[in-house]
Amino acid sequence: MTTETSHFDLQAALLDPKAFFAEPRDVIAAPQLSHDDKLAILRQWELDAVRLSASESEGMGGGEEAMLGRVESALRMLQAAR
Repeated sequence: MTTETSHFDLQAALLDPKAFFAEPRDVIAAPQLSHDDKLAILRQWELDAVRLSASESEGMGGGEEAMLGRVESALRMLQAAR
C-alpha cells in the first residue's frame, strides 16, 4: 500500500481493496483516507468476502469466512472511532 496521497487511487482501492491493503484493519490506519472513504472501502471488501464465502460454500474457493470476520471487525472498529 502506498501512503502518499498523490499516488493513492481511491477508485481502484474501491474496486479491489486487497490490492491496496493487506488486512482490513490497514484501511482504518490509512491517514490519507477520510472516514467515509474508509467505510466505502471496507463495505466493498465485505461484499467481496460475502460473495467469495458463498462460492466457498458451493465448493469453489477458500478462506473467505475468516476474511469476512476480519472485515466486520474493522467495520466495528471504524464505527466505534467515530
